[in-house]
Amino acid sequence: MMADAAARLERLREKISRFPKSPGVYLMKNADGAVLYVGKARDLRSRVSSYFQDSADLLSSRGPEIAHMASLVEDIDFLDCETEVDALLKESRLIKDIQPPYNEKLRDDKTFPYLEITVRDDFPGVFVTRTPRLKGSRLFGPFTSASGVRDAVNALQKVFKFRTCELPILESDESRRHFRPCLLHAIKQCTAPCAALISREAYAADIKRLLKLLRSKRSVLLREMTREMQAAAEAKHYEDAAVLRDRIKAIQALSLSGDVDQDVQPEVFYIDPAAGLERLRELLDLPDRPRVIEGVDIATLQGEESVGSLVCFIDGRPYKSGYRRFRIKTVDGVDDYAMIREVIARRYRHAAAAEELYPDVILIDGGLGQLHAALEAFEQMSRAVEVEGGAARKPAMVISLAKREEIIFVQARSAPLKLARNNEALRLLQQVRDEAHRFGQHYHHILRSKRTFDEDVAAGRRPPTRRRSLTTGRKTSRPAKGDIILEEDVSQLDEPSGQ
Repeated sequence: MMADAAARLERLREKISRFPKSPGVYLMKNADGAVLYVGKARDLRSRVSSYFQDSADLLSSRGPEIAHMASLVEDIDFLDCETEVDALLKESRLIKDIQPPYNEKLRDDKTFPYLEITVRDDFPGVFVTRTPRLKGSRLFGPFTSASGVRDAVNALQKVFKFRTCELPILESDESRRHFRPCLLHAIKQCTAPCAALISREAYAADIKRLLKLLRSKRSVLLREMTREMQAAAEAKHYEDAAVLRDRIKAIQALSLSGDVDQDVQPEVFYIDPAAGLERLRELLDLPDRPRVIEGVDIATLQGEESVGSLVCFIDGRPYKSGYRRFRIKTVDGVDDYAMIREVIARRYRHAAAAEELYPDVILIDGGLGQLHAALEAFEQMSRAVEVEGGAARKPAMVISLAKREEIIFVQARSAPLKLARNNEALRLLQQVRDEAHRFGQHYHHILRSKRTFDEDVAAGRRPPTRRRSLTTGRKTSRPAKGDIILEEDVSQLDEPSGQ
C-alpha cells in the first residue's frame, strides 16, 4: 500500500514538473476520471506542486477536506490562460458547470457583474448590473470585482457626466423642462437630461466618447492622469493628488474583466421557454414542439449514499409534482453507468410496457457513455416486455448534455451537437440539467448528514436529541440543529410506491 502511494506521488510530481509557469486553471481527477477539484493559479507548476510536496501540511493549511481530496487524486489536467483574470473567470465557469465535490465556493448561481450602457435609449444610462437587458444595451465585462467596477463608474461619471438613474427619459417629453434634477447635477456629475438641460445630440457625444474609452486600452488617459497626480503632489496639493490616485485605481479596475462573448455566463440571460422549445424541436427534428422534458442525474461521493434524481419540465417550466428521487439499491461502489441504468429501469418500466406515456424528451446528465447506458436500459426493458408477451415501447427522444463542453449527444446520431452558449435550446436543456443536479445533490446531502449523525451517536461523540416530529407527532431522536432527516423521514423522500 505504501509503495503504491509513493508511486502515485512520483508519477504526479513528474507530470506536474512539465506544467507551465503561467496563469491557468487546474483540474484534479480521481481514478475514474471524475473531477474532484478545480482551482486557479498565477503559476500553475508552483501552485499544483504545493499539494504533493513532502513538506506540505494540507491538514493545517487547507483543511481536512482538501487533504482527503489530495489522497484521492490520480491525474491532473490544466488549461492555460493569458492572465489571472482569465483564470478566475474560467475557474468560476468550470466549477458552476462541473460542480466538483471538493469546491466549496463558486458553486452557487451568483454571477460576475457587467457594465451596461443602454444605447437604444434616447439618453443612455450607465449601470453596474448582474442582470443585463437581453436587447438594446452595450455590455462590458464580466468584471471580477463589483466594488471595483462601481468605483470606476463613479470616476468616469465625473468626466463624462452620464446618468445612472433608472428614470424613463424621452426626448419628446416636454414636461422635462419642469423637472427638478437630483444632487448629481448639483455636484457636476450629471448633465441632467431628466430636466432637459442637455440636448440629445450633446449627450450622445458624451456617451460616444465614453464607449471609445471603454473599448480602448486606456493607457493614454492613465498616463495623463498619472502626470496630473504627480504634479499635484509636487505642488503639495495632496488632496487633489489623492483624488486623482483614487480615479486612476478605479479606471485600472476596468482591466480586471473578461470578454462578453468569450466569458459567457449562461445563467445571467433569461430565455423564453416557448422559444427554447421551438429551437429544440428544430434541433432534434421532432414533428411537434416538445411539451414534457424529464432530466436524470446521479449524485454520489466515492460510491457512498448514491442517489438518482429525476425532474420534470412541462412547457419549459418546472413541474414539481413530477420530480422523483431514487436511492440506488443495486450498485456498489462508483459505477455511474450502472446507476443510470437502475434509475431508468425503475422510472420508465411502466412506460416500456405501454402502461403510461413517455415524456417527449429524456435528458441524461453526462456524455456519450451516460447516453449509451440509458439506451441500454431502455433496450433491456423492451426485450423483457416482449419476452412476457407484451407490446414494448421505446422513448421518442433520449439525449445527454455533457458538462464543461456543453455538447449534446443525440440517440441515432453519430456526431454530437455544439451550440452557441446563448442558444435558446441549449439554455433550456441547461436549466433542466442543472435542476436535476440540484435536486439530486440535496437528497444526497440529506443521506450523508444522516449517516454522519448516526455514526457520531454510535461512537458516543454526540447524544441523540429528543424532538417531536412535525409529521407524526411522536418524539424522535434527531439532532437539534442541521438538516438531518431520520430513516423514517428519508423513506418519504424516495420515489412513490410503485415507481
